[in-house]
Amino acid sequence: MKIIGSYPKTRLRRLRKAQWIRNLVSENNISHNDLVLPIFVREGKNKIESIKSMPGVKRYSIDKLPIILKQVKKFNIPMVAIFPYVANGKKDNLGTEALNPNNLICKSIRLIKKKFPQIGIMCDVALDPYTSHGHDGIIVNNKIDNDQTVKILVKQALLQAKMGCDMIAPSDMMDGRIGKIRKALEKANYKDVSLLSYAVKYASNYYGPFRDAVGSKSKLKQDKKTYQMDFRNSSEAFREVALDIKEGADMVMVKPGMIYLDIIKQIKNKFKVPVLAYQVSGEYFLIKNAIQKKILNDDSIIESLIAFKRAGASAILTYFAIDIAKKLKNI
Repeated sequence: MKIIGSYPKTRLRRLRKAQWIRNLVSENNISHNDLVLPIFVREGKNKIESIKSMPGVKRYSIDKLPIILKQVKKFNIPMVAIFPYVANGKKDNLGTEALNPNNLICKSIRLIKKKFPQIGIMCDVALDPYTSHGHDGIIVNNKIDNDQTVKILVKQALLQAKMGCDMIAPSDMMDGRIGKIRKALEKANYKDVSLLSYAVKYASNYYGPFRDAVGSKSKLKQDKKTYQMDFRNSSEAFREVALDIKEGADMVMVKPGMIYLDIIKQIKNKFKVPVLAYQVSGEYFLIKNAIQKKILNDDSIIESLIAFKRAGASAILTYFAIDIAKKLKNI
């Protein structure tokens, strides 16, 4: 890079001397349009419960969903991502509850479409909230069977589309599932349903609080390293993204986000497709805990999200979405 100018003719601090000029020349900014709020739903009625491992985040029974959705609407957050906390009695080895038209996700979609039609709905396609073993797929001969799992995922995706889901988001990391799901959606005339692939999902240590939130943590006896990506790798991400785009993905996800900014940037530069980032539960907890202990202040949240934008993320799934949208509205 050629250096233009020299001191004292060039004084870079002139571009930092006041808030107005810093705003004028800022290269990256964040708005409510960049945010997606993950929401956890649970069985029962009149239930709002705290999640110990995720301070400030709650699970809502379906009848209480409007409480959080009114906040989403008020602060113009464009989309929510719904995740279920399934009762143990409804879990089995095959994740059968994922295909129940009256499961938590289906009920949530119907409520949102009826009462909050302006809010986009993203639905997770994976079996881990529904299986008695906590894995994203079904187990055959002590292994996660890729092809048998994909057959179920296709049915799960079609059910969500039928209920009115706007964005199908397979997070399972099975090979070939994007192509199979896209083909099934087209055949069933759900051609306008968007397909967001968790193309780059690492076998991360930062998922613990989320697994607690959906009730799979205590079930999981083995790691997910045979299907989620090795966090030592980066080139592998290009292969995953290239395959999923070819198979019909409209956009891709990088998960986790904060500790994989290099991956976000490389994928955005190479493929020129919308890249979403997930500020995952472990990343959320580290920041939230530090704020509660007054080690960090609230501005650290915005700083973390700007990092995603600077890396090239089109949007960010974050549990801070309402906090940030509220703060941006008051600026």
